[in-house]
Amino acid sequence: MAPARGRDDRTRRAYEYCERITRQQARNFSYGIRLLPPTKRRALSAVYAFARLVDDIGDGTASTEDKLVRLQRARDSLRNVHQDAKDPVLVALADARRRLPVPLEAFHELIDGCEADVRGNSYETFEELVHYCRCVAGSIGRLSLGVFGQRVTGVAAERADALGVALQLTNILRDLLEDRRSGRIYLPRQDLRRFGVRLDLDRRGGFTDEESRIAELVRFQGQRAERWYAEGLRLLPMLDHRSRACCAAMAGIYHELLRRITEDPGLVTRARTSLPGWQKAVVAARSLAGMTS
Repeated sequence: MAPARGRDDRTRRAYEYCERITRQQARNFSYGIRLLPPTKRRALSAVYAFARLVDDIGDGTASTEDKLVRLQRARDSLRNVHQDAKDPVLVALADARRRLPVPLEAFHELIDGCEADVRGNSYETFEELVHYCRCVAGSIGRLSLGVFGQRVTGVAAERADALGVALQLTNILRDLLEDRRSGRIYLPRQDLRRFGVRLDLDRRGGFTDEESRIAELVRFQGQRAERWYAEGLRLLPMLDHRSRACCAAMAGIYHELLRRITEDPGLVTRARTSLPGWQKAVVAARSLAGMTS
């Protein structure tokens, strides 16, 4: 067993590795994570780093069979989360779990969702889509809740899960065109039929549907997402000030993005839309000011 000093150095380097991944690759996540105290910030960076690894497998260029093998390896690695692990992400997760009630088993649901993506699953009903959202985003909500120091049970877990669903529904609308160009359609087939939308692409990679029909579909899904935000944001009063600020910042960025999309649904038919960096920073600053006063 490594001496305590050496183990502490490995843990510090592992966290630095995870925080570097978060700074470089997290677009919206990093604005909220900066508002946490060091222990929680490092722990949430470790959670993000493992989630990023899983997402990168699913979004990579390998064959379906190879992706599924690699996802199984990621799943198996969760049995080796300890401070002497070779992978720095696992080292960081081991320390985070030691300090905080982080439910690492929730990562299995994230992997379930990624496997569904790799297999090209589609969804007939909104209920099926919600199940997928719970896997890929509700799981992160529950992991974050543990990082915030809350026991991941009862009402708090339900609200963290709901907020994750809201954020993922926003992602699905934001990435509508990009996902379709990658061969993925997440919106329920029932809803596509209801609004007379096929989401077929022309030779230039644009939608062939009438923009007005897509707009109606997007606004309808936006209203659904709003209901999930309404439930998920009820988590905020249950958190300590800094955790509340972090959660409010991350949710606020996505919520503002949803507002922009529903006000102008044509945005998602032209490109992947996002908020400018300055606006994300404003949301984060307001969250910190409002939650720590």
